[in-house]
Amino acid sequence: MRIIVTGGAIIQDAEGRILLQRRSDYGDWGLPGGGMEPGELIEDTMKREVWEETGLEVTGFELYGVYSGPRMEYTYPDGNEVVFVMFIFYAEVDLRGKMASDGKSLKFHDSGGESLELEFKSLDEIGSQRISSVQRPVFEDLRAEREGILRS
Repeated sequence: MRIIVTGGAIIQDAEGRILLQRRSDYGDWGLPGGGMEPGELIEDTMKREVWEETGLEVTGFELYGVYSGPRMEYTYPDGNEVVFVMFIFYAEVDLRGKMASDGKSLKFHDSGGESLELEFKSLDEIGSQRISSVQRPVFEDLRAEREGILRS
């Protein structure tokens, strides 16, 4: 089993809704983010992944939590087994001119093909979505207003 270190972002709009990405690799919804490259700072991983997957530039950030342990084990559809160490940040972005006319989607064409959809959803809406199994604990913690950096 391989360990993958990731940086992800909690991005909220003016109404407090959270930006979710429906990923092309497994079809589930989750936070924008992805794997760290060798020698990269984890905050730079998060910023790069947010830019690549949403077209948004992170202008400020704060560490929300680090997720590790058995709940972070994942098997991809191709059978590849990994365990994630996820660094999740609250990230600030400028959404002016970036929202679609529906008021909840981002105007962004993902040339890399990672994002099938990008949509702001309330925590209540998120509960009914098909969320990536390794990211479910993040949303459970947000709903429960849990505090503390280390999450296992």
